[in-house]
Amino acid sequence: MHEQLFDSIKSGDAKSLARAISLIENEQTGYEDLLRALSHDSFGRIIGVTGPPGAGKSTIVDGMIEELIKKEKRVAVLCVDPSSPFNLGAILGDRIRMSDWFTHSNVFIRSLATRGSVGGLCPKIIEITDLMQSAGFDKIIIETVGVGQSEIEIAGLADVTAVVVVPESGDEVQTMKAGLMEVADVFVINKSDRPDAELFEKNLRLMLAPAFHNRAKEVPIVKTVATEKKGIHELMTAIENNFREGRSKEKHVELLTEKAWQLLIQKKMKAVNKAQLRGQIQAGVGNADFNLYSFIQNYQ
Repeated sequence: MHEQLFDSIKSGDAKSLARAISLIENEQTGYEDLLRALSHDSFGRIIGVTGPPGAGKSTIVDGMIEELIKKEKRVAVLCVDPSSPFNLGAILGDRIRMSDWFTHSNVFIRSLATRGSVGGLCPKIIEITDLMQSAGFDKIIIETVGVGQSEIEIAGLADVTAVVVVPESGDEVQTMKAGLMEVADVFVINKSDRPDAELFEKNLRLMLAPAFHNRAKEVPIVKTVATEKKGIHELMTAIENNFREGRSKEKHVELLTEKAWQLLIQKKMKAVNKAQLRGQIQAGVGNADFNLYSFIQNYQ
């Protein structure tokens, strides 16, 4: 069954791809067989787009899609949205700002839920991204939910990470800089037609300066007004320059190690039943000598 599904995906059938994503996301029977059948003869480049809420990430992604379509590229977009507390599905659903592309034959857009993940990504994002790469897309754009410093998780998945900020987010950037300075391959100052954009750019460069000593190259800063499609071409040029520079073998190994680490954590945690855990703790707290750390050490 999974071989037939994968063949349909390779032929460009969007419905089969959507069905396969649901199969993986919900861990339905046969999803692991599907993953083992994935080929890796086609490696679409992965672009991560992250940053604080309200920075205009979705509008920027919309502009990026347009630039790629002009070059006749096949584009997949994964929008990671907050989860509904009731059914764990994506709250925002497929983005209204990208509505122009839903019926385009070379564009596939899917919203995924974080399902409580604190890192801004969907728990099955690694597997789904590998599926997208095997489906033959030229570029895969992952837009993460804006949750601050923990979004650095995207760096373990994307070939290039664009961090989007706005002129008013000076304090926010100051708070997030510990993680984001290392994560960003490109900084995007969106809504750069607003007052103080020049000052913000200057301050951002000053904040980045110490990080330059630990990097082989300077992090480019691109100014955009995404609602007017200004600066999007320059952003895509900066991203393509990153791709052309290539990824070192060392970084490739690090990325695969991070992916393997996350997959192993997921696999090991499946053995932990939360309801059973609660029952054992409930039984244990009645004892005067109950100690949480001893309980964890001896947990079966």
